[in-house]
Amino acid sequence: MRKITFLVLYIYVLFSFQGFGQEIRLKISGNTEKETKVLDSLGYNKIHPNYNSIKRELDSLQNKLINIGFLENELLDITKKNDTSFTSNINLKNKFNTIYIYYNNEEIDKSTLNLISNAVLDDYFVLKIADIEKALTFINSEISEKGYPFSKLKLVDITNEPNATLKANLALETPDKKRTINDIVLKGYTKFPQSYLKHFLKIKPDQVFDLNTIQTKTTQLNNLKFAKELKPPEVLFTNDSTTLYLYIEKTKSNAFDGFLGFGTNEETGKLQFDGYLNLNLNNNLNFGESLRLLYKSDENDQQTFEADVSLPYLFKSPIGVDLLLRIFRRDSSFTTTNQSAKIHYQINPKHKAFGGILATESNNLLSNNTNQTITDYKTQYYTFAYQFINPQNYNALFPINSKVFLETGFGDRTTDNGSEKQTQLLFEAHKIFNLNLKNSFYIRLNGAHLISDSYFENELMRFGGINSIRGFEENSLYATLYGVVNTEYRYQISNTIFIHSIIDAAYFENKIINTDEKLFGYGFGFGLLTKAGLFRFNYANGKTENSAFNLSNSKIHISLTTNF
Repeated sequence: MRKITFLVLYIYVLFSFQGFGQEIRLKISGNTEKETKVLDSLGYNKIHPNYNSIKRELDSLQNKLINIGFLENELLDITKKNDTSFTSNINLKNKFNTIYIYYNNEEIDKSTLNLISNAVLDDYFVLKIADIEKALTFINSEISEKGYPFSKLKLVDITNEPNATLKANLALETPDKKRTINDIVLKGYTKFPQSYLKHFLKIKPDQVFDLNTIQTKTTQLNNLKFAKELKPPEVLFTNDSTTLYLYIEKTKSNAFDGFLGFGTNEETGKLQFDGYLNLNLNNNLNFGESLRLLYKSDENDQQTFEADVSLPYLFKSPIGVDLLLRIFRRDSSFTTTNQSAKIHYQINPKHKAFGGILATESNNLLSNNTNQTITDYKTQYYTFAYQFINPQNYNALFPINSKVFLETGFGDRTTDNGSEKQTQLLFEAHKIFNLNLKNSFYIRLNGAHLISDSYFENELMRFGGINSIRGFEENSLYATLYGVVNTEYRYQISNTIFIHSIIDAAYFENKIINTDEKLFGYGFGFGLLTKAGLFRFNYANGKTENSAFNLSNSKIHISLTTNF
């Protein structure tokens, strides 16, 4: 008896599941063969799990017919042929091609309508039927941007016209008063600098309210080093006020950067070390300020000290100030001190312009001056610069996709023998070409040119090393003109590890010794993002154009950048 019971139960369950998995076929036809072809061309779903799915498919199909001009289409019937088959008949009726929409030119600008229609007159415009929904949505969004987020737009008094056209009036309902931002409430990072709201995001009280524009602006928070957007902004409407809520988080923006390099001294054959320390402090006073301190010492017995301060939006104005002090000393030959003061204007989150003064003083330290190319001098330049930065904040390893910096300076160099006009040009740019999620190509260009009638050794530009052409000693190359190309093919193993190639090239001129030369650097490297920061290892070998590779000229550079 028990076996029979289990057998009956098994058969019941088996057939129940077969019933649940049963497919229902749907065939839709028109009143004519031509109408049926139109329906088939819309690509409706012919297989359904149940009757409700069939109803939803028919509703969707009728909406598609309306969008292409069959505004009067009618569902005639739904007939069940058998347990697995249904048929339906739809009468398409007349197809309309165009519509003439009459509007009030005091409510809607003609310039707005020109963006959606090629036929706009003073009191009406013409649209294709298929474009109606998209066009009305666009018009409504334009009205919303003017401070009317609750505006309503619809077509009324629709009538048939000859030649498959329609005529309608455009009805607009808007509140009597525009919506403006009455209050801005910060959530999360409540001490976020107010000047950045006004000048960086360009969001302030009494501004006409437009949520789409505000959401676009607040995404620019992610371009800042010291803050990011937690979630999209929200708004609270009351009868007479509009309160905007911004959700911001303060991020770790201080950075400590350093590297250790070692290689073989060509003269002594001994191992030598060089390196630098670079400290960046950002927004510790909740003002958006930044302070950079750098100390560098290399194997050529050269020391560099830099202090760089940037104070944005002084006195709540769109103007900021950048101050720089740089001291360079080469063994016992000379020291050079640079002092710079610039004002900057943040055009928008990606673009910035600079203007200022750069003063330089260099002193000859040689007690017995047998080197006539080193002498005391002073210069004063008027400088102008432009900067563009395009971030890619989703990538922790490579947060900046592209950057351009251009600077030019015009001034005079003064010595005991008189003064001389000089011009200095600086250029730096880099770009990451993301081939896919793991592979990318990086290229960096940088160079400088000092234009003068005569030159001194202690005013030449210095380059070479990990931040210039790799495979050469730090600041070992002196030039009146130079250009460097750095390239890397990068493979990102994970979100925290990458490996890359090194192929560098450079060209420089030194008019003091009347030489010009081409340089090349080849090697490989890898990066590892740890809790301590970004650890980077580079191995590169440098050579001149007419020299052979020599492994003893190879350089290993190790750096660690820590955010805190």
